[in-house]
Amino acid sequence: MASLDSPITIVRPHLIEFGIGTAGKLGTWAAGKGYRRTLVISDAFNASRIDVLELKGEVTVFSEVTPEPDTANLDKVLAAANAAEAELIVGFGGGSAMDLAKLAAVLAGSAQTLREVVGPNKVHGPRKVALAQVPTTSGTGSEAGIRALVTDPQTMAKLAVESLHMLADIAVIDPALTFSVPARTTAATGVDAMAHCVEAFTNRKAHPMVDIYAIEGTRLVGKYLARAVKDGNDAEARAGLSLASLYGGFCLGPVNTAGGHALAYPLGTRWHVAHGAANALIFPHVLAFNTPSAPEKTTAVMQALGRQTSGNTASVFDAAYAFCAELGIEMKLSALGVPESDLDAMADDAFAIRRLLDNNPRDLTRADIRSIYAAAF
Repeated sequence: MASLDSPITIVRPHLIEFGIGTAGKLGTWAAGKGYRRTLVISDAFNASRIDVLELKGEVTVFSEVTPEPDTANLDKVLAAANAAEAELIVGFGGGSAMDLAKLAAVLAGSAQTLREVVGPNKVHGPRKVALAQVPTTSGTGSEAGIRALVTDPQTMAKLAVESLHMLADIAVIDPALTFSVPARTTAATGVDAMAHCVEAFTNRKAHPMVDIYAIEGTRLVGKYLARAVKDGNDAEARAGLSLASLYGGFCLGPVNTAGGHALAYPLGTRWHVAHGAANALIFPHVLAFNTPSAPEKTTAVMQALGRQTSGNTASVFDAAYAFCAELGIEMKLSALGVPESDLDAMADDAFAIRRLLDNNPRDLTRADIRSIYAAAF
């Protein structure tokens, strides 16, 4: 764990608008900047309600964002961006839309290809277009970060791009946009936001400057997630989750996630399990596994979630599992259609994600990963 005298770099979107009814502030901001051509990158549902953004001028909408987008989906986005010749690109949706918007902002009209920018700090700047992010779920925190992920369909691996050039000029976080999110999705994305916070809090690179966001984001999920699942129109609960998601995004830049996300990724790339649902299923297993290496922080996490444990691995697992299961989240791989015969390949895939596993507070061997998948089956 890092200490107060450890160096750290913190970045935020240049402007953050937060609160019920703020979606239209994007249009006001864009008009003030003089942007005349805008490309909105979205899924089909959110594309049907872009009027809430109050954008002026020529607005082109790409509405074909898919969950867990792959390189083919990105190619379509880049073609749309090049055709639109936009001055402003808007990610309007969940993490998939916002990640594709980041990549479009730096790759459209650029001589660089996706393969050339995979990894940290390989994007050539400065960016030629403005970038705005408007989340419609409370999970990824992608609006706040400088990373974007797409799946390589040949290797089933996530390609991760990290660059300060993908930082949004403005993030507009209107919790009212999340009122329509179904209960099951609300639950899964809420646990994803919490996992960002928890994995950063217990991380080998954890830092006091980020810990404050991490533990508060966890507390917000513990307080509000069950309420939002029960009543999607609970404005206070939705706002609390939107803030938790934003705080989780703050955690991703300087610290990032760890073992939980590494083990969750193969569920999405191989079996198209939604990212939030995959993280929720894996969460109690990895939290319990890590408990011996981060006992005090694990206790703080469980207290933030409103759960008391005796501090041992079994009690942490039981409490974390109950937290997720009580939200109606499916907690068995077999019930999600993952065949037992694929667990070895999934373990290989997860073990290769060193950029995350190396952050984990306790070393996860390939055998450990395979055992966790077996326990979750």
